[in-house]
Amino acid sequence: MADFLKGIILKCVGGFYYVEAADAVYECRARGIFRKSGITPVAGDTAYITVLDDETGWLEEIGERRNFLVRPPVANLDLLLVVVSITEPEPNQLLMDKTIAIAEKNEVEPVIVITKADLKDTRQLAEIYRKSGFEVFEVSSKTGQGIGELKKRLTGFLSVLSGNSGVGKSSLLNALEPSYGLETGQISKKLGRGRHTTRTAEIFKLSCGARIADTPGFSTIDIERVQRIYKDELAGCFREFKDYLGGCRFTSCSHTVETGCAVIDAVNSGKIAPQRYDSYKAIYGEVKDLKTWD
Repeated sequence: MADFLKGIILKCVGGFYYVEAADAVYECRARGIFRKSGITPVAGDTAYITVLDDETGWLEEIGERRNFLVRPPVANLDLLLVVVSITEPEPNQLLMDKTIAIAEKNEVEPVIVITKADLKDTRQLAEIYRKSGFEVFEVSSKTGQGIGELKKRLTGFLSVLSGNSGVGKSSLLNALEPSYGLETGQISKKLGRGRHTTRTAEIFKLSCGARIADTPGFSTIDIERVQRIYKDELAGCFREFKDYLGGCRFTSCSHTVETGCAVIDAVNSGKIAPQRYDSYKAIYGEVKDLKTWD
């Protein structure tokens, strides 16, 4: 790889890979070895390319992935922003907690972003997640509340936003980068968004140094649908359970109904937020019959 130029894949469209390397973006095609090996490069992949005289290139290899989400197809994420509005629509904590669990399984750090803080008090919801060990940002795209602090947290990292329709993802992106909407439209037109899959992820670099994977149409429901968690994995995806796992009377404890369950005891003593535990039980009920070979 010594003779190759190293970069990051920003977007994959119609057999072309747009790779940022050495302060430029190169339109690349992939070598046939990728098809033969069954490897599909995605946004966020570390790419090694050969640059041609016409400033296009060949995608030669991709680096080892730290993590990977199936939908949106993006690799090497640092942060997954769980975006939820405090009102209009009201927060759905079960969907939030499903997304957080999937982020934990994939070793992506979840960060909670509560929007529309100018419309309703966010403190009660924020406290549930801070108590559970998460960073929480209470923001208003309209007034600018919390936007500066969020920018600082994102700087130097690759993030993806998850949130359902109406929670204010577009407004949040425009608050983080006022030119974002215009830039997105220009690049999308150039790269052909609309002619190809609407599930394609595209990475943008903000002026603060943050990278955002923009995923049109991506919602919490999408990530839940394609990222499976099995019952034996679930408790490990709730970080506030960590200190209590292994302390139950029964080694096969599901942490739902058993006598002598250390997790249930922690909930009853106020050490684990009951809202989070309710989500755990609901998710467990959904996944308890899933088999790894299904």
